[in-house]
Amino acid sequence: MSLRLMDTTPDFTAETTEGTIQFHEWLGSSWGILFSHPADYTPVCTTELGTASKYKEQFDARNVKMIAVSVDPLDSHNGWISDINETQNTTVNLPIIADADRNVATLYDMIHPNANDAMTVRSVFIIDPAKKIRLMLTYPASCGRNFDEILRTVDSLQLTSKYSVATPANWKDGDNVIIAPAVSDKDADDKFPKGYQKVKPYLRITPQPNK
Repeated sequence: MSLRLMDTTPDFTAETTEGTIQFHEWLGSSWGILFSHPADYTPVCTTELGTASKYKEQFDARNVKMIAVSVDPLDSHNGWISDINETQNTTVNLPIIADADRNVATLYDMIHPNANDAMTVRSVFIIDPAKKIRLMLTYPASCGRNFDEILRTVDSLQLTSKYSVATPANWKDGDNVIIAPAVSDKDADDKFPKGYQKVKPYLRITPQPNK
């Protein structure tokens, strides 16, 4: 199936390295990140899961749960985790879905036949507490993900969900933001007491409102 932004994320039941989960129930009231791996015992994936584990505290602080998926069975995952812990100097601290039947991969359109008809691409889905898909990223199997960028997009999504702002290019938490075009100048005066710079009628810069 083809998923789009703001679609409700497909629900599923699956075995993971931390037990059986029902996805929506597992997410609860948290934000979520579901990210796929082409296969176990692959080099780029090994570095990614090690990095994700090291970043988990930062995602926890943002009320974000991370879960990975790979089209291999549970016993393979458990063996691979030992390699990840050893080579990446970490302890894997997030569940990995066993998706040997490719149920999750199919639900989320993670297999792209023109790239590889057996393995998933490196998909990332950021999901909000209402179970809506807020961001999708797709990387080829050869390109490792940038978890600083994923963390940055979470900060942007959570900020813009709460305030009538957008984040400019290369924005990082704490930088100035852009007032949404739908907000009139009159309303902006009330909504943004720190003031704003009107560069153009459609481009109004203001300090990040929650800082």
